[in-house]
Amino acid sequence: MIKAIFFDLDDTLLWDQRSIKEAFSATCKIAEERYGIDAGELEEAVREAARNLYSSYETYKFTQMIGINPFEGLWGNFLDDHDDFRKMKEIVPSYRKEAWTAGLKTMGVDDAAFGHELAERFPQERRNLPFVYEESFEILDKLNGKYQMLLLTNGSPDLQHTKLSITPELVPYFDQIVISGDFGRGKPDPSIFEHALSLMSLKKDEVLMVGDNLMTDILGANSVGIKSVWINRLNKERNEVIPTYEIHHLEELFPLLDELNME
Repeated sequence: MIKAIFFDLDDTLLWDQRSIKEAFSATCKIAEERYGIDAGELEEAVREAARNLYSSYETYKFTQMIGINPFEGLWGNFLDDHDDFRKMKEIVPSYRKEAWTAGLKTMGVDDAAFGHELAERFPQERRNLPFVYEESFEILDKLNGKYQMLLLTNGSPDLQHTKLSITPELVPYFDQIVISGDFGRGKPDPSIFEHALSLMSLKKDEVLMVGDNLMTDILGANSVGIKSVWINRLNKERNEVIPTYEIHHLEELFPLLDELNME
């Protein structure tokens, strides 16, 4: 009998990739207008520079364990009470400026002051552009009251709470919100799933984990024996991680739950 659903946040309920893409578009357009460079090419150049810089910092191993990607580093403040987050808070201003300045340089524009301007603009754009999948609220409404719900998300508590504060309608649906940066380990580490189970006083066979990421959500759930549902909206190729179920739209959860609860 399924009693609860654990949901991932980013790109499961919140459309984070779209928010980042639109923030890049809005910011790169300023450079296109100022210097006549191609906004799409600048975005690629900045993304590449950001990835390279991000992986060069001493905090990289920590960000991988907690699950914080380079583009979150381009807009998060990391005001969290933890040594590694404090280091990130110190690194982030120069990281942003360097990533944008390096991206501009790739496009033939050597202007550090403008790089700094774009680096400051990007976080504003990202905060102004929160996207939630159209289906998210409809699905949560239908589940509400029938199932307990827990949000299990990787990331910096400060940044994940920021995402939730700009989409405040999501929060009331959840009995518990577990953020990897608070817990000290991120998905797919089995311990964060066991922690979530204990918070809800549930057994592993009473829960479904729903998420978009095979290497974190699905791998982690599988490792502790929780049934996993991979939401694969973009028809991605499956890798060696095999989810218990695969769906392409959250609406498909309902027949699945009906079937499981008849067993």
